[in-house]
Amino acid sequence: MENKKIRVAITHGDTNGIGYELIFKAFAEPQMFDLCIPIIYGSPKTAAYHRKALDIQANFSIINSAEEACEGRINMLACFDEEIKVDMGNETADSLRAARMAMERALEDFDKGCFDVLVAGPVGNGDGCHEMLKERLAAHFGHEHTPYCILTNDSMRITTATAGLQIKDVAGRITADRLEKLMRDFYESLKRDFRLYNPRIAVLALNPAADGQEESEVIAPVVEKLYNEGVYVFGPYPANEFFGNTLYESFDGIVAMYDDQGLIPFKTLATECGTNYVAGLPLVCTTTAHGACHDIAGTWQADENPFRHAIFEAMDVLRNRHTYDEPLANPLKKLYHEKRDDSDKVRFSVPKHENTEKGKQ
Repeated sequence: MENKKIRVAITHGDTNGIGYELIFKAFAEPQMFDLCIPIIYGSPKTAAYHRKALDIQANFSIINSAEEACEGRINMLACFDEEIKVDMGNETADSLRAARMAMERALEDFDKGCFDVLVAGPVGNGDGCHEMLKERLAAHFGHEHTPYCILTNDSMRITTATAGLQIKDVAGRITADRLEKLMRDFYESLKRDFRLYNPRIAVLALNPAADGQEESEVIAPVVEKLYNEGVYVFGPYPANEFFGNTLYESFDGIVAMYDDQGLIPFKTLATECGTNYVAGLPLVCTTTAHGACHDIAGTWQADENPFRHAIFEAMDVLRNRHTYDEPLANPLKKLYHEKRDDSDKVRFSVPKHENTEKGKQ
């Protein structure tokens, strides 16, 4: 990877939420400009409104295209010309439309190679905001990609087998094929995006005692199949024992069966809010684990650290992908021809299994 600053695209999110406050606070630290070139996909007029409402000094330069972005400043790319009414603290049709227009422009620019990573501004409240982002990215990149969310914090990395479902519908959506694909994708993401050499993944049970039909007929057989193939998945574990006995500390990733099973311990056990990474795409995209927080919009109470961590994680994933992909793209050629009677070859040969040589005797 070339030694250059990463171009980070940032959408402003719901314009009645805390998106602009997070942007202004995050880049109030001059060191941030040493790490990246921020390109804000938003509205200069809306940004100026938030700046005035928050009564802060926050400078930005208006650009017409991402190619004009310069180092050492907040580059504000105008995604639309129309007036957007700002009603701080309330989710409205206008505020959501402004968020969509910013995302649409950012995705168009990614296809053109205008930036390196995307950090999505918060939209909506609650965990449903993650599904909104995932669905929009899935629609853009098509059926050849299956995006899924990985929540990360200082304690764990966790994904869920289902999302946005009522409890009565969860069991019917947990099939062997879907679960196997998710586990394989998660395993590969931990290796490539997070640079874990041999990641260990824990799989939670659907039922409290891990003794239901779903465990015996679906979850356990998939875990056994993948483990036998060298994918280090373990389980299924009863969720209460897994988190209550701090077993999560022994694993690099966790697969929960439904939202609350994973999100409640994720938010309870961590000392920081965390980041949502949308994996499974050519685009590196992160966002905060929280939504637009309309209840504190315009009050200067928003904590910018989760947003800053989302920026850091996006840049880390990009670098990790490069270091993982580079040797695979340029494998070393053989430097010598092995002869059948070469003594070195015999001396350094190792049987595949311990019993191979014994069986020959």
